[in-house]
Amino acid sequence: MSEWMIELKGTTKRYGTLVANDHIDLQIPRGELLTLLGPSGCGKTTAMRCITGHQHPDEGQVLIDGQDVTDLPTHRRDLGMVFQNFALFPHMTVYDNVDFPLMIRTLPHDERRQRVTEALRLVRMDELGDRYPRQLSGGQQQRVGLARALVYRPRVLLLDEPLSNLDAKLREEMRFEIKELVTQLHMTAVYVTHDQGEALALSDRVAVMNVGRIQQIGTPRDIFERPNSLFVADFIGLSDFIEARVDAVEGNSTWVAVKGLRVRVETEERLRIGQEVTLFIRPNRVELLEKGAPAGENVLEARVQKLTYLGDNIDYRVVLPGDWEIRVQTNGQQYLPAGSSIKVRLPPKHCHVIAEQK
Repeated sequence: MSEWMIELKGTTKRYGTLVANDHIDLQIPRGELLTLLGPSGCGKTTAMRCITGHQHPDEGQVLIDGQDVTDLPTHRRDLGMVFQNFALFPHMTVYDNVDFPLMIRTLPHDERRQRVTEALRLVRMDELGDRYPRQLSGGQQQRVGLARALVYRPRVLLLDEPLSNLDAKLREEMRFEIKELVTQLHMTAVYVTHDQGEALALSDRVAVMNVGRIQQIGTPRDIFERPNSLFVADFIGLSDFIEARVDAVEGNSTWVAVKGLRVRVETEERLRIGQEVTLFIRPNRVELLEKGAPAGENVLEARVQKLTYLGDNIDYRVVLPGDWEIRVQTNGQQYLPAGSSIKVRLPPKHCHVIAEQK
């Protein structure tokens, strides 16, 4: 038995002169939900289609459960697939839609009935089996799509932007349902999306892609808290980016000079004095202090330029000496009007440096 349920070994896919996937290496262990995340055109759907067999890589191999399936047609790969457009048969009932994959596999009638009943119960649609797709909400239709993908008990579940046609509230509900379902069934799943919120909420690991390559792979926390490049830091979440220069290095502490100010950061990255870097911090990690707050490490004078009320939080644009502007988000309990003179603190453990400049 292979250690990995899915492996991509140096897979490359070209469309004419466009390299959609560029020598991708990826290993997905059994029972993991991995998300391929990235902007449109980054190659994530192509990587998914190489796994499903809808695209044949020009180079490299695709393995499922240790078996080389690179040249195997889709219907022989034992995969369950859920797509963005649901792809339900409008003339069939919910029950018949879920039963269809079993019928074409010529399973016995009694076994089909048992499996369909179990699949519909899993997605909480067992009481709506006699309805037609037009009689269902978008969320209910997506549940039917999930049941149909799971009914023949595939080795791997593949989901290609399955929630993009749903409204925001329903997307949030469905992402947790999918996560719970995959966990309950101990399935290996690959999820494709450009929505970072979905990726962070759903995944055991996230593979961030750009220009046909995997830029970084890790847990949602690793990707968010310790991005390894400006692209990943900029694509995942909100960040304040400031061009800086390394001023001093001592152990895991590095001091950087930013517009005449000195800021300490905690980093394990090896940097040299004089090196040009980018300092970044998440807006919700910056601390807003009253003007009379005592001086301290990484405490800087500032002025509120403008603010935007967002319900659960307030988004501030704050100007520091040298016209250095940063974005700060608070929980909404602290209100500081535009023009207020304040102080901000940049906690060293939340300040990061990347050896690139924007």
